[in-house]
Amino acid sequence: MWYRILKYVLVGPVLRLIARPLVSGLQHVPRSGPVIIAANHLAVIDSFLLCLVIDRRLTFLAKHDYFIRPGVRGALQRWFFTAAGQVPVDRAGGDAAAAALDAATAILESGDVWAIHPEGTRSPDGHLHRGRTGVARVAAATGAPVIPIALQHTARLRPWRRARITIGPPSDLRSSNIRTCTDQLMMEIREMSGQRYVDTYARR
Repeated sequence: MWYRILKYVLVGPVLRLIARPLVSGLQHVPRSGPVIIAANHLAVIDSFLLCLVIDRRLTFLAKHDYFIRPGVRGALQRWFFTAAGQVPVDRAGGDAAAAALDAATAILESGDVWAIHPEGTRSPDGHLHRGRTGVARVAAATGAPVIPIALQHTARLRPWRRARITIGPPSDLRSSNIRTCTDQLMMEIREMSGQRYVDTYARR
């Protein structure tokens, strides 16, 4: 319920007014069943824009720290992230990657939508950086289709420049090589976003 209230009443209308998103390719997102949404990452609002323009509820994996901060501010933050479809994952320790993949797999096995930014963090320079292999691993394990998405003009919104969201057809990730599949996905995103590709992991 709170997800829809945030989307349609509290946050969504303001975000739509500010970003005025231009969206193409919505027909590529399945109306039901498990699906992985994979998008580049330029700004904090990227995840919220994806939730705004895609009809289905999206679930992202968020740092566990966001859900355990004390006090009133921590409680409000915990409520907001939960209402916005975020699932806490502890990224510390040796089994952090496995915990994240397990959480993503559980989302998809429930027939829902897992959304992720394969770069792992916001681009520090506006370029598209090397993708982490989690998307390809989860796709191989679950058989869920991967929908590549390119976000443009979200880092610096201007009155004369609208945010653009381009949704591509499902990626064909049939190679048995996880790295090859990941690189292919990133190239598909690059083709839509027009970004320069940098073959190093993004670090803030």
